[in-house]
Amino acid sequence: MLLFITDHLFLHTHPYEPFFPKGATKLIVGTLPPPRFTTRELNDRDVDFCYGSSNGLLWPVLDRIFDLNLKYETTDIAANQRRDFLTTKGIGVCDIVHSCEREKIDASDLGMKNIKLRDLIGYLRQYPKIDTLIFTGGNSKNGPEYFFRKHIKEYDLKLEIVSNIVPRIHQFVDQKRIIKTISLTAPSGAANRAIGSMQVYKDLKDKNPKFTTMDFRVLQYKKFFL
Repeated sequence: MLLFITDHLFLHTHPYEPFFPKGATKLIVGTLPPPRFTTRELNDRDVDFCYGSSNGLLWPVLDRIFDLNLKYETTDIAANQRRDFLTTKGIGVCDIVHSCEREKIDASDLGMKNIKLRDLIGYLRQYPKIDTLIFTGGNSKNGPEYFFRKHIKEYDLKLEIVSNIVPRIHQFVDQKRIIKTISLTAPSGAANRAIGSMQVYKDLKDKNPKFTTMDFRVLQYKKFFL
């Protein structure tokens, strides 16, 4: 059932609580899953867990990197496969957007309005072993890094550049603790055009005409997840 706060605005609330396995050292940070996860109208290929959209590429990429043999279906088995993997690897998930309003019911980051953010710094202070944030996107408007930059201003913190080569790496210091951030190329089909324009992708494509945008993500993500 759709939840409208007015005749024109859809309230898009994150359907999942943050996932923090014991001893987590890395944290994946995105924005929101598609609205159908909030309205509980999943399709047969969706997985009822973080980044479970059948259109998303995060789990297919991790599947290739770690040879996970994941199921892509709306079952407890599929969701538990992903929980078990994250727990084993010490990787948490805490998307930064708690809720937003939408005029058009889609998954566009730019379509979000009246956005409420989660207190990510508050969570990080509860989990002192986390030293790396992995953003599923860069600093484009309403992306995870963009929102994180806004959020940390409330704590008088700021990101400092470590590497300006894609994927860009920053760091910040909170209570004498250094935390690194990596802004990966977004695991969505919409980012394929941006990948295609990157010189590094063009060079790899020239060497191997069969090289794809999926292959590019696998190469990029592997460095930070292994």
